[in-house]
Amino acid sequence: MKLLFTFLFLLFSTTLAQAQDTPDSLIDKFFKEYSKSPVQAVENLYSTNPWVSRKKDAVENLKGEIGKLTPDYVGKFYGYEPIVTRKIANSFVLRSYLIKYDRQPLRFTFEFYKANDKWFLFSFKFDTKIDDEIEEAAKLNYQTYPN
Repeated sequence: MKLLFTFLFLLFSTTLAQAQDTPDSLIDKFFKEYSKSPVQAVENLYSTNPWVSRKKDAVENLKGEIGKLTPDYVGKFYGYEPIVTRKIANSFVLRSYLIKYDRQPLRFTFEFYKANDKWFLFSFKFDTKIDDEIEEAAKLNYQTYPN
């Protein structure tokens, strides 16, 4: 009986742990770590990807760029707000966030993929061109006029 109980407990615990690995939970964990150590947050985020060893140089470069976002350079980090979510089927998700710093906003874009039963980071990017996009969207050729 004890063996059966132990087996069921382990099965339930494993199922619960896997259920928690969603894009939302991975992003929440990322931002909790990011507020303390941005470089470590990026490293931990990429650790969800079993193929990351094939692009170590790109990840190291990204961590170097994230490491440059110091308070002396961009000011204090105030948090983040969702911009957009896009989904292709049930296995590929893109999430974009506005990152709020004193000096300027940034955009973080996360892409997650689930080939079988586990979500992992497919791609992570950040950029400072968010102001260019909003200016482009405000141009007259993107406006609709009432008839």
